Amino acid sequence: MKLSVCTISFRHQLISIAEIASFARQNHFQGIELWGAHAKNLAEQPQYDQHWLAGYGLKTSMLSDYLPLLADEAVLYHKVQLLARLARHWGSEKIRTFAGAVGSSSLDGQQRHALFSRLQLVCDWLAPHGINLVIETHPNTYADSVSATQQLFAEVNRSNMQLNFDVLHVWESGADIRAALDALQELIHHFHFKNISDAAHLSVFAPDNVYAAAGSREGMVPIFDGVVDYAGFIDYLQQHPNARLRNLDASLEWFGNHCKKILGRDRYLLQLQQQHNQSPALVLPGA
Repeated sequence: MKLSVCTISFRHQLISIAEIASFARQNHFQGIELWGAHAKNLAEQPQYDQHWLAGYGLKTSMLSDYLPLLADEAVLYHKVQLLARLARHWGSEKIRTFAGAVGSSSLDGQQRHALFSRLQLVCDWLAPHGINLVIETHPNTYADSVSATQQLFAEVNRSNMQLNFDVLHVWESGADIRAALDALQELIHHFHFKNISDAAHLSVFAPDNVYAAAGSREGMVPIFDGVVDYAGFIDYLQQHPNARLRNLDASLEWFGNHCKKILGRDRYLLQLQQQHNQSPALVLPGA
């Protein structure tokens, strides 16, 4: 597994891309997941690119943004081409987005057709650039359950559409995360790891809260401290007969406070978990 730190974790801090890259290298991450807003702002400083990042021993595992899928086609095309240029600049072959902003059961046939058609169009626009469109499992989108996600990929039917398996959101849907991994394994090309202390706090990940500087962070916990069994999931993933899954990119998607402390600790514990040397519940010296 190749682990990335998300620049979105530092969205409310006064911190440079150089400091994030230095932190990632010091904590043995292999890459960064670059938030689209950060990529757009950094475009004014072109010296920061994939070659600069490689100097830290890092790569850009994914560019994460939000496509206006049902906007005017010209608006969508402009956004896709902008993200494609930024992805190439940073050497990433993946652009993450969401499958709309409405749950799968709330769309009628015409709305589903419109969504699927737009996703096909985006994939076709990205294909000449060698870039994949990565859809995240997420509530209040079409990819809100295992069955809906399978239907989405079957209907869009594009080889450059891939899946970001967000473990918490799959669990939130009511699915067994191991069974979901098996069912969706051929679609998965990225993982998001985050956790929560209790299902009662899942609303903290709602966009209007999580992106707000003054939003609640109650219930956000390190990945091995919450209700989702990451120790069991990582063990299952490491022993999975599909070797490709064991070598995919995964991002620690931390939205809470004390970013460096939490991300550094989670990265260390994940490394121990992968090596099967010690318990994932190990308490670090001085923690």
